[in-house]
Amino acid sequence: MTSERLGQIYAVLAFLFWGGISPVYFKEVSTVEPLEVLIHRVFWSFVILVPLLFFTQQIDSFKNTIKNTKNLKYLFFSTLFISINWLVFIWAVTNNKILEASLGYYINPLVNVFLGFLIFQERMTKNQYIAIFIAFLAIVYQLISFGTLPLVSLVLAFSFAFYGMIRKKVNIGSVVGLTIETLMLLPFALMYILYLINMNNFSLFSESNYIVFMLTLGGAITITPLLLFNGAATRMKLTTLGFYQYIGPSVAFFVAIFIYNETFNQDNMITFILIWIALFIFSLDALMKKRK
Repeated sequence: MTSERLGQIYAVLAFLFWGGISPVYFKEVSTVEPLEVLIHRVFWSFVILVPLLFFTQQIDSFKNTIKNTKNLKYLFFSTLFISINWLVFIWAVTNNKILEASLGYYINPLVNVFLGFLIFQERMTKNQYIAIFIAFLAIVYQLISFGTLPLVSLVLAFSFAFYGMIRKKVNIGSVVGLTIETLMLLPFALMYILYLINMNNFSLFSESNYIVFMLTLGGAITITPLLLFNGAATRMKLTTLGFYQYIGPSVAFFVAIFIYNETFNQDNMITFILIWIALFIFSLDALMKKRK
């Protein structure tokens, strides 16, 4: 098996995990408040990441990064955005809004291009302008038909776009970066755990054994797809990897409809069709660039 083919397998597994297993996991722990689920995700991720640093021989990279004040400033903001993204996604799954979450991750590539144009003055092609305009029409249509903006979708799309933009600026390994991000969140996680214990409301002491076990898997649920994605990114071109990212929201889309029976009416369909058209134009443009 070639290295690139192995990378493709890793990419498919990573996005299947993010789109399929993650929503099912967070639905299983939906009896726990989203903020506490986030705290468990941070704590158990940190527990796994520290030995992983030694196992992958990245401890020196970790030490050099935390000594760099500029990198730490960037990582502070990346921590803020990924925390928002995680919390909103957990809340969305808990409140039967997986469809809206999947819409957010469909929009994300278009937001990336838009932010690149807005912040870094990167040039956009005609097709990219058209794709973003169609995505804008989809959001306007939802505003008119439902009377509200798809806030979950927009927050997930923009928070992940800002997170990716900042992490690209820092340019450090994902395991090292995620370790530092969870380390920054750890004091708040521990304080909240102490608060819950004091209020006799800590889920590890009050929930069923099944829920307790599932909460302790929060770290593995976070890190496993990340390692698979790393394996893919190091073995294939990023432009090729970009086409695989639609697997995640597509799987989440089907999970929402066929497993959890979320409402998918005509207005939802029109919104998604507009986004799919925008992504088709966007992907076609990227494919033409790649061939050139």
